Amino acid sequence: MKAAVVRDAALPEDLLALVAAVEAALPARGFAPTTPDDPAVDLVVNATTLERARPNYLRPDPSVFLATLVDSDGAAFADEPALKRATYAALVKTMSNVVVHRVQAGALGGRACFMTPELGFRARPSGGNLASEILDAIAPLAGSRLVIANRLDEDLPPALHEGDGATRALAAAGRRLAALNLLPTVFDMKGVLTGRDMRLVMKYFGLKQISYGNLSARRDADSFWMTGRGVDKGKLSRIGHDLLLVKGYDEAARTIVCSVPPGNDPTARVSVDAIEHYAIYRAVPGARAIVHVHAWIDGVPATLQSWPCGTQQLADEVAGLVLAAPDPSRATIGLKNHGLTLVGRSLDEILERIEGRLTQEIPAL
Repeated sequence: MKAAVVRDAALPEDLLALVAAVEAALPARGFAPTTPDDPAVDLVVNATTLERARPNYLRPDPSVFLATLVDSDGAAFADEPALKRATYAALVKTMSNVVVHRVQAGALGGRACFMTPELGFRARPSGGNLASEILDAIAPLAGSRLVIANRLDEDLPPALHEGDGATRALAAAGRRLAALNLLPTVFDMKGVLTGRDMRLVMKYFGLKQISYGNLSARRDADSFWMTGRGVDKGKLSRIGHDLLLVKGYDEAARTIVCSVPPGNDPTARVSVDAIEHYAIYRAVPGARAIVHVHAWIDGVPATLQSWPCGTQQLADEVAGLVLAAPDPSRATIGLKNHGLTLVGRSLDEILERIEGRLTQEIPAL
């Protein structure tokens, strides 16, 4: 694998020292040094400050893993929610897969915070060999294999252009989850991004808005309905946009294949977690519905790695945990530092099973 480092022209000395330590340790982790414009680059480490956070590097391909290091003095953070908000804003502004935010001082100083787009958040003391811990976290992820491309075939049968019982059940489940505050935009990105940055984020990630969580329901042995990428799951109505029919997976092209109505919006995309749902439905014939939320239930089996959403590695590990459950058709699986994947025999069965048991505080594993 290959790695490159990019940085702001002027950085604090402490941050420069951390970047140098990370750069020096890359070869021992199997990364050959290269430049960011190398088409074969696998990992780019970006260094900036919280105040000037910006995309010093725009990935030409989503498979390039981008890790950003930022420093701040911590004076502006009165509590942990404020710290999380600022860290997530830096992640979005830099278009990164992970941000490591070192807080130097203030009430929350002396810690390094790791944040991912899926809202995985972990804080640890910033002393010791921080460069080594950063590479422990990101090196395995840099080789992960994203499966987020879509092919939209305009062959959805006319009888399904307005949906069916499964799509109506998904809309009802989305409303229930929205009422529980489990599927919103967790941070008001319009409050922390400029209009230009917001447009760039939407274009780069192929979104119409930023929203979390997803739902799906099996239609038959070979297909399932799933929520679209970034749509408001509390207002699911448009077939081919809010809800798409996944009919297959082109493994050679690493592409999810969807069936949509003629004249469908060509920019529509199914949730990035479609490959995970596809793997579960293929492995467990009795699974009829899947819900993913950013919440937690204590004591559930969980993935060992914080794989990015939409990766083959996450799909394989979750499907393996589902198969190992006492009843794979009714499995509850934790995604490390991220949330839950809930498998059930129906959407109603899943929601009834978790009612009153969820906490929105996801532990750092």
